[in-house]
Amino acid sequence: MNTETSTIQHPIHRPTIGATPRTTAGVAQGRLTLGWLWIAVYALIAAGLMSLLLALSRTPLVQNLLDNPALFKVALVVHVDLSALIWFFACTGLMWSLLAPGATSAWDRIALALMAAGTLMISAAPFVGVPLPIMNNYVPVLEHPWFFAGLLAVGAGLAVQAVCYLVAFRPALADRHYATIDLARLAMALIAGIVLVALFCTIVAWARMPQGLAGEVYYELLFWGGGHILQIAWTVLLLVAWTVLVNGSSGEAGLAGRHLRVLLVLAALPSVAAPLLYLFPLDSREHILGFTSLMRWGGLAALPLGLLAFVALLCRGTSLPDGRCLRGAALCSRGLYAAGGLAGSMIRGSNTMIPAHYHGAIVAVTLGLMGLVYFVLPRLGRRITMPRAAHWQPYVYAAGQLLHITGLAWSGGYGVQRKVAGAAQGLEGVAEFVGMGLMGLGGLVSVVGGVLFLVIVIATLTAYPAARRGGRSAGELQVFMRS
Repeated sequence: MNTETSTIQHPIHRPTIGATPRTTAGVAQGRLTLGWLWIAVYALIAAGLMSLLLALSRTPLVQNLLDNPALFKVALVVHVDLSALIWFFACTGLMWSLLAPGATSAWDRIALALMAAGTLMISAAPFVGVPLPIMNNYVPVLEHPWFFAGLLAVGAGLAVQAVCYLVAFRPALADRHYATIDLARLAMALIAGIVLVALFCTIVAWARMPQGLAGEVYYELLFWGGGHILQIAWTVLLLVAWTVLVNGSSGEAGLAGRHLRVLLVLAALPSVAAPLLYLFPLDSREHILGFTSLMRWGGLAALPLGLLAFVALLCRGTSLPDGRCLRGAALCSRGLYAAGGLAGSMIRGSNTMIPAHYHGAIVAVTLGLMGLVYFVLPRLGRRITMPRAAHWQPYVYAAGQLLHITGLAWSGGYGVQRKVAGAAQGLEGVAEFVGMGLMGLGGLVSVVGGVLFLVIVIATLTAYPAARRGGRSAGELQVFMRS
């Protein structure tokens, strides 16, 4: 009997590196993983409500009914933090919980509780007092104690879970057999290290902040380094998603090997130099451009693995029942990533071309994580209850986002400014009007796709576990993720 079969039949067996992960270890680990998934679902629900308000406030004709700049900025801050931070953090925590060897500990549960509390506080911050929105990059904030308490709880939960994963992963390194380290486990260990570096950068920036700074300049410098380093983490996370979706949709584990592990390490390597940039003043040219260069090199190092995943996706068919939705998520994610890169190459000044660029990149990661959720659910004993809807959902969501990006890029070409809404947009010509109308239409279509994803996942989570109806074993997860 092979190792995988043995581990599935004997859940108390402690898996070794290269064997089945602890997804079969017991009820506690399953509950922990599902807890992270529920946080991710909640973050998308709250972010979706905010995104609908944002799309309507910038859509011609409708914008006059919502011409409130303060409301727009508060909604934008919460939307960005929930969709580009909490959702990514929660999916990262899900993978850490799923793949870490050994049993769960009290620290794992503390990390989950901190993340849940922080997420609830951030989403409720607009309704507590009169928060002042600060539109800085990467981690926009609401200047209110409630919001900052939530943000601290999220950071603490993330740090605790990252350390827990690295402690559990340590025996893999001590084993001194590099070839036995699972590709996905190695990637998540790299992400844990990158996240800790990003948090370290933020703490150092806070300690070294020049006196007399406040408002947007203060928070821009505070999150500049950590925000850039997190982009490297999300790039590695996207590579994990693409690899899993390619292997999972075809039923093969061929997209693996030593060369892919080397490429993953190269993609994460630029983050190691981040602490050295704090030898320069926070507002210096060396510090600011240094982090931009690190993020750029991290993205370039990820290109080879991304191309390998794309070629493998085109060359393989689908052999699993849920293979179509996994393949669709991978294709749509890759397409939007390319669209975001194209928009980025056309940025000239501060206009809506910039959000067109980062919407493509961020939504590419989001779609990859949506596909990852589709892949993980059946392996956690939750059979997808709406398979046809799951097949079409990535295409609907991607089509809406592509319209949204096209409208933003079109309008940016005519000089429409970013981070403004209503009459402040200055939509005077037909071209600007059409571009922002296309943006609004795309936003509404993408909301439909996002709501469809939430309906599918919530329906699956609230149904009886598939294991009670003959569903697939959680042990199958490792077949598509190991080296």
